[in-house]
Amino acid sequence: MATINRYGEGDVVMSTDKVVTSTWSDNTNNLQTFFTSSIQADQTDANSQGNFFINAYHKATSSVDAEVQFSVGYGHKDGSGSKDFTNDTGSFGFSAAKVVYNQYRQLVYGDETQNFTFSTHTPDDIYFINVNRSRYRHNLKPGSLNLKLTSGGNTIQLTDDSVTSTGSAVITNVGRQFNLVSGSDGVMLGSNVNQVGTTSSYGFVYPDAGLIVLNPDALSSSILGLVSTKTSNTKGNNGTKLLGVMEAGDQFIVDSEERITSQYYFTRVKNFEFNYSSNPSFIDDQGSLNFTSMIDMPRVYISTIGLYNDEGDLLAVAKLSQPIAKDFTKEALIRVKLDY
Repeated sequence: MATINRYGEGDVVMSTDKVVTSTWSDNTNNLQTFFTSSIQADQTDANSQGNFFINAYHKATSSVDAEVQFSVGYGHKDGSGSKDFTNDTGSFGFSAAKVVYNQYRQLVYGDETQNFTFSTHTPDDIYFINVNRSRYRHNLKPGSLNLKLTSGGNTIQLTDDSVTSTGSAVITNVGRQFNLVSGSDGVMLGSNVNQVGTTSSYGFVYPDAGLIVLNPDALSSSILGLVSTKTSNTKGNNGTKLLGVMEAGDQFIVDSEERITSQYYFTRVKNFEFNYSSNPSFIDDQGSLNFTSMIDMPRVYISTIGLYNDEGDLLAVAKLSQPIAKDFTKEALIRVKLDY
């Protein structure tokens, strides 16, 4: 008959594995070509969506299976680099660039007063690259970022410093923060994170949020020479500039990482247990066996294992690939695996 046994010490084991896959659609490892939507990326009006962010697709937006891979944009703490929403007195500086900067510092730091400081340098503005949430599982894999930026024949290759720092990271509201540095595969080039003017890194990488924040001053003073437009009440097209040097770089590699936790239940069936069926046809209304041949040597088959809580509620059911014969001369050890 149906019986409930409690698992003992050592019967339940937990394991966590990491599964790494390509982040980009169609299992693409290196995203080399980007496409944008002329409507979404439009920056004609101060309120146009393209002033806040520009989506990058892996295929032309006319394709039915075009999917957003990431978005880029620009923020300035004083609102420079994009048109003001209105020209009325008291509203100067209120622009898309200011909204973006406030949004990201609120996201990372939890308030709208703390500025982004890269090592000891605090620029007035930031670029951002935001990997679309549907592209990765739990997080981006630290050490897998390889991003090339090219302008005028000059190229820099950027990565996070997770390998160099042996995984040590600053913890923020959006999870781990690594430095964005010159190098590859998580290994920093040289020994100083302040690779630009000895005071500044290229930015930050937040793998748990799929976010990269870049330091415009570092990019402008490097061999790249990418200069952001910081004039007030001016359409700077800074997001478009960043996207241009990314596409010219011809390399954007970053992997997706998923942690799968598995719990194993080692279900031990002793020779004297579970030798009678829970099928209603096995017994009559008085509880007697319907088949006399089962009295002395019953023979049944284990096909299902149910997992219950302390209140007797059925929480999970495991189906065997094929039934296991069971009688008083047999024992069984069945491993049940739960993934979550």
